[in-house]
Amino acid sequence: MPELFGTDGIRNAVNEYPMTAEMVLSIGKGIGRFFAGSGPSPIVIGKDTRLSGDLFEHALAAGVSASGTDVLLLGVIPTPGVAHAVRLLQAKAGIVISASHNPWTDNGIKVFDPAGFKLSRSAEQVLEQVILGAETSQKYPTSSQSGRIRFHHDTCANYRDFLIRTASDDQFSLKGVRMVVDCANGATALVAPDVFRRHGASVAVLSASPDGRNINEGCGSEQPAAMAASVQKTGAAVGFAFDGDGDRVVICDETGAVLTGDQVVAICARHFKNSGRLQKNVVVTTVMSNMGLRSALKKMDIRHVAAGVGDRHVVEAMKNAGAVLGGEDSGHIVFLDRHSTGDGILSAIEILNIMTSENRPLSELKQIMTIFPQVMINVRVKTKPAIESLSGVNQMIQSIESRLGRDGRVLVRYSGTQPMCRVMVEGPTLSQVQLFCQTIADAVRSAIG
Repeated sequence: MPELFGTDGIRNAVNEYPMTAEMVLSIGKGIGRFFAGSGPSPIVIGKDTRLSGDLFEHALAAGVSASGTDVLLLGVIPTPGVAHAVRLLQAKAGIVISASHNPWTDNGIKVFDPAGFKLSRSAEQVLEQVILGAETSQKYPTSSQSGRIRFHHDTCANYRDFLIRTASDDQFSLKGVRMVVDCANGATALVAPDVFRRHGASVAVLSASPDGRNINEGCGSEQPAAMAASVQKTGAAVGFAFDGDGDRVVICDETGAVLTGDQVVAICARHFKNSGRLQKNVVVTTVMSNMGLRSALKKMDIRHVAAGVGDRHVVEAMKNAGAVLGGEDSGHIVFLDRHSTGDGILSAIEILNIMTSENRPLSELKQIMTIFPQVMINVRVKTKPAIESLSGVNQMIQSIESRLGRDGRVLVRYSGTQPMCRVMVEGPTLSQVQLFCQTIADAVRSAIG
């Protein structure tokens, strides 16, 4: 039986293990039992806009309730909104039903602890054993001990107000600022436009009519072209494209050029250091971050810590380093002095605050970092053996690393959420990087594709 948890929770196609009604019921039972010792408070459950969200919401709620724990159903709400609700309502845990940027035919489950943080890998491993034990166990609490299931209707508004308060100081105003917001037909459609408009912005909204099947479809963070084109057409100052569950964002400047997550981190790092907000003078990103970010941080005399892939690993490394700023090139940006997890809307607010306080366009701000040529190819694979065990692939990687020397790097890793091997190469020229990346990808495809 494969592991339940990947890089970011549990995820698969709907009605395929473990995302079946029966298994999700067992997952709910296991989560309820895992957090049973955390007091009488409830477990909260939120979801994005996928058609299967209703199915899994009720299966999870039934499982948690069967374990003897109360449930609060939050309805459609961004993932960081669930983390906020855990802390606001003093819940014993939070569960998000979402497959993030994946198509509507997939779904998944993410779990937050009582402090609003994603579970550590070791905690997930323990929870997994509890879940698998709950699947085979026929023992339930007595009828007098089962939990109640209730709806909590104010949580999305509470999360919106939290974001508004975060941005509300005497100097922050978006009056006269024109922007484009792409909600990916996902959970941010209920929150993001209102947050920006309440600060005076003129907001053109794209992909904010979810129907259960159109989440992430040709829009949002995975397909930001429509957002960028709208920025150019309308003369907006900036564009934001969220993913389906709203924990990350892709940003474009006033020219329609899309920024990388690394560029966003670099912009924030400089501003935070100059304003005295960059605690411990350290920034955390992942091993996937562009070499240009490391170079920019070094020039700013800011210490850099590289964490494993996944915003959970970024947050853990941030806590260990005492950092307030961290993120991933994919657009997961974390501000630990504001929130416990990656938050796309909050990231947008931070960038808007920098743009308005410095009175500089994003095209100018992003010059703080020069992007090294980087190419990544995703190879669909049938199995995931250790890369080191694939002699032909390993030899090819070593050969290319030797040719790049200190002027580049190679990173080959499996996706934690999909049957993919990600091949990434950075180097001095785009043509060289493309050739090297394709060569390694072909070797992977021949070995396990």
